[in-house]
Amino acid sequence: MLDELLDAKVVIDLVSPYVCLGRLVRYDEYYIEVRNADLHDLRDTDTTRENYIAESVATGIKRNRKRVLIRRSEVVAISRLEDVVDE
Repeated sequence: MLDELLDAKVVIDLVSPYVCLGRLVRYDEYYIEVRNADLHDLRDTDTTRENYIAESVATGIKRNRKRVLIRRSEVVAISRLEDVVDE
């Protein structure tokens, strides 16, 4: 299933109050690698996860990391950025 998302811009919702947006470049049994990523701590803002993601769809990913490795056990959901709806 993740093969379908390789080289796509994705949104990764995590168990913690973090969300990661960026290009999925590879994965293995334990980690997902995202490049040109925005790893955002939702505790730093008053906005909701949904509003932050919708804003990123509208204005673009605010890159703050060249490369991020995310433990797969921390992932709640992953989807293409283009599949995010704001309705």
